[in-house]
Formats: sequence, structure tokens, C-alpha cells
Amino acid sequence: MKANLKKLMPEFDLIQNDELREKTINVWVEAIEKGGWELSDLERIPFTLLIPNCKVNIIDHTRGVTQVAIESAKKLMKFNSGEYDIDADMLISGGLLHDVGKIVEYVDSEGSVKKSPMGKLLRHPFSGAGLAMRHDLPDKVVHIIAVHAKEGDGGYRCPEAVIVHHADFMNFEPIKMGS
Repeated sequence: MKANLKKLMPEFDLIQNDELREKTINVWVEAIEKGGWELSDLERIPFTLLIPNCKVNIIDHTRGVTQVAIESAKKLMKFNSGEYDIDADMLISGGLLHDVGKIVEYVDSEGSVKKSPMGKLLRHPFSGAGLAMRHDLPDKVVHIIAVHAKEGDGGYRCPEAVIVHHADFMNFEPIKMGS
């Protein structure tokens, strides 16, 4: 499954630290198994249930957020050099995992994707952070996952979390507005 997951999301290979890359992939594998999905299902799971008939799947959204975060970080470092540091591996892992909790937040219900019983109780930032903690990901990655959505509003976000948060909404808001 891991090799095929890496084919779906080649951004895993952008993580330079081998251990972090492996742990990041393992979180996805556990989420898929825990959610009762097959790898082939990922391309039909919408990245959000807030947009009716959303055509953007969880894989494309995750890749888009990660790529926007990477490119944004490059520009920010170019123009704001010295004001703060950005750990590229933490940023990429956090981008790849920001919505992994949706894999357990959602369930297949007679061919359509709906909230799972757990998803009705816990939104994906919580379940995603929990999955990441189970795999001993660094606190910064868990933080990025936990605060990337509205749950992080009003609190502290490290620079990588700020970037992933805004990359996520840059990939969400225009689609929402067009629906």
C-alpha cells in the first residue's frame, strides 16, 4: 500500500528526513485502514462535505495544499529572511497530514460519503492530531494538523502552521465560492 500511496502523493518524497517520511506515510496507512477504505477509494472521497457534490478529492486537495504551502514558504523566506525559520520537512509533513483525519471522519454509506459516527463527535483536526501522535510524529507536525482549521483560530500557530492554514483556505474558498 505504501508504494501506491507514494504514487498518488509523490510529495511524500519531498520530506528529506527518512524517519519523518515513513511516519507520515504510516499515518495515512492507519487512517485508511481505520476508516475502512481501500487505497482506490481515496480518489472518490471529496475533500469536504461542506460543498455539495464537491469534485475535488482528498488526494488532489492534500497535494494542492502541500504544494501551495511549499511555494509560499519559498517566497516568504526570500522576502522575510531572518525574521523566522521554516522547517521544510515539518511543513511538508504537516501539509500532507492536515486533513488525514477526514479519512476516519468520513464513511462510505451506500456509495456516498457521509460523516462517520466518530466524525460526528470529532472533527478531523482532532482525529488527525491523534493519529499523528500515535505514530510519534514531532510536536510541530501534530500542532500543524491540530490548528490548521477553525479550531486553531485565536491561538498560537507556528510559522509552518500559519502557512498550511492559509494554503488550505486558498484551496477551499475559491471552490466554495464557485459552487
